[in-house]
Amino acid sequence: MTPEVTNYFENYSPAADVLVVAVCFVFIILIRAAYINQTRSFRYLRHMIYLAIISSVSNILFHIAMNRIGEIPNVFIYVPRVAFHVTLYMILCMQVQYLKETVRLNVQKNKLYMILSTSGLIIFSVLEVAQIILKFGFYIDSNNEPHTAAPVFICGYCFFVVIMLVMLLKYKEMIFRSILIGVMASVGISFLLMLVQQWVGESSYTVFTFLFPIYALLYLAHSNPYDMEIGAVDERAFSDLMKISYENNDELYLMSLYMHDYDGKGQHYPEEIQKVVKRFVYKFFKSPTLFLISGGHLVLVVRTSADPDYVENGQRMIDEFMKVYNEFKIDYKIVFMKNDKRLAEENGYVDFIKYLHYDMDENSICMPEDKEIEEYLRYRYIVSELVDINNKHDLNDPRVLVYCQPVLNIKTGRYDTAESLMRLDLPKTGLIYPDEFIYIAERFKYIYTLTQIILNKTCLKIKEMLEQGYYIQRISVNFSVYDIREENFCDTVEKIIRDTGVPYDKVAIEITETQNERDFENIKRRINELKESGVRFYLDDFGTGYSNFERIMELPFDIVKFDRSLVIASGTGNRYKSMVSNLAMMFDNGDYSVLYEGVENDEDEKRCLDMNAKYLQGYKYSRPIPIEKLTDYLDREDKGKES
Repeated sequence: MTPEVTNYFENYSPAADVLVVAVCFVFIILIRAAYINQTRSFRYLRHMIYLAIISSVSNILFHIAMNRIGEIPNVFIYVPRVAFHVTLYMILCMQVQYLKETVRLNVQKNKLYMILSTSGLIIFSVLEVAQIILKFGFYIDSNNEPHTAAPVFICGYCFFVVIMLVMLLKYKEMIFRSILIGVMASVGISFLLMLVQQWVGESSYTVFTFLFPIYALLYLAHSNPYDMEIGAVDERAFSDLMKISYENNDELYLMSLYMHDYDGKGQHYPEEIQKVVKRFVYKFFKSPTLFLISGGHLVLVVRTSADPDYVENGQRMIDEFMKVYNEFKIDYKIVFMKNDKRLAEENGYVDFIKYLHYDMDENSICMPEDKEIEEYLRYRYIVSELVDINNKHDLNDPRVLVYCQPVLNIKTGRYDTAESLMRLDLPKTGLIYPDEFIYIAERFKYIYTLTQIILNKTCLKIKEMLEQGYYIQRISVNFSVYDIREENFCDTVEKIIRDTGVPYDKVAIEITETQNERDFENIKRRINELKESGVRFYLDDFGTGYSNFERIMELPFDIVKFDRSLVIASGTGNRYKSMVSNLAMMFDNGDYSVLYEGVENDEDEKRCLDMNAKYLQGYKYSRPIPIEKLTDYLDREDKGKES
């Protein structure tokens, strides 16, 4: 027996709309599983999918109702038809909004396209109703005969397509080329399919054509695939989840695992580790999500509301992990923490975890508290200020202060030299000491700019004090090995000294010894070049870390600064005092002057004087002071000469 075939209005077949609904539900399921970046433009895309479902269902209901024309009130025909077209207009309007977000228009242009698309939506939605009432488009007459005169929907469709094409062509430079080609191709195919459908008198594929641009945008701009080997999504998805949890006030528990052995370029966790990770992910928690931040860095996230025993489960996981560690013996750093709104405001979780890694020992576990978060926020603020200082490269930047510590000249009994020291004075924190920012500046390579600022300000102050009649033998400025590595180091130093108008011999450069052969050769070359112009050189921190007497003798330093550790050692017994004294005598015989740092009391001073000291520096004489107060220690020029 042959089944009965239902014939629909306008050669319609519901198969295409049923397929649209099915595809849209697949999209929704995949979106929920993929942790797609929840930007405003994506929210437009998600709403387009919902509207496509409503439009398809409305279209099916409209054609079912048309088959019962005359049997049911006409309102049951008009309502689904109007809903069908209005939802399609809404999709088109949202596509315009999506493009507007993508090209980042200025306020005026943004407002223009907002008005155009919204006006189009309102006007054509009104026309859909008006054509029924005024009988100039689709309507059903008194004899229950349907009429289709003015093509209102086609006009509305063309209106929005023209707006989108104008935007794509006008702002094509602001859209990534691959995305531009993909979107234009999908819109073009949709438009052609719509025209062909109208030409052959078909109406089944109207909503289906709207899926092409939606799919193109979803795939090109929002896809975030899983790493199939380890079952994790990437850092972008992690940032997105943290942002959403902040907006929704969700409480999350984060477990970070870092193994530096697998964090190099092109490296990844070996297969045996991947198996362990996969087992751990679902063994201890309900509905967790794993994120691959980098080759050797994983973060597991669980919602505390879904897993109230997360603390106990986390401890069970650690206990199990330790058994695995005893098998593989791979170094690790683990961080356990809850999400925190202070970090969420700027999505700084990954940076915070990396910040913790710097101070963590290998094979250790950290559970940060408020103190660590506050320290990190302070650290991040300092980094942002250093970035700004480096980018502006203003040699008179008011945020960089010059402090100094006077140095006693044993021969004259006066303070005629000093060491320049660096401080930061930032708007939100006030005065910051070197131990809090120097290592940051060196890590991010901003130290060279800071050193130039200190040198410039020191030279300007030397000039000012000389003009006021004060006697200054010289003031030293600390330079790091990172500064010495700069190709233009000598030219920069000479230019700053020359531009400030200070005699070259009034400036000394302090350098710490290095074990690196290349750096040693650099230092040797720089010293020889700058000494020709009159600049003096100090060897700083002798007696700490690496000290090679033979290599030091190859470098033409003027002064060797003995570190406080040697001053302390010399006070522990005659044996150590004799050793330090002999070292000082060897330098003295080699025409190096010896300066003892860290002299804090009369006993320190007496020992240093007995050990061939030429200069003394330390808290006994003065703590570091603003360079503006150095004149309290200096003598006038005539006194200096008399001495």
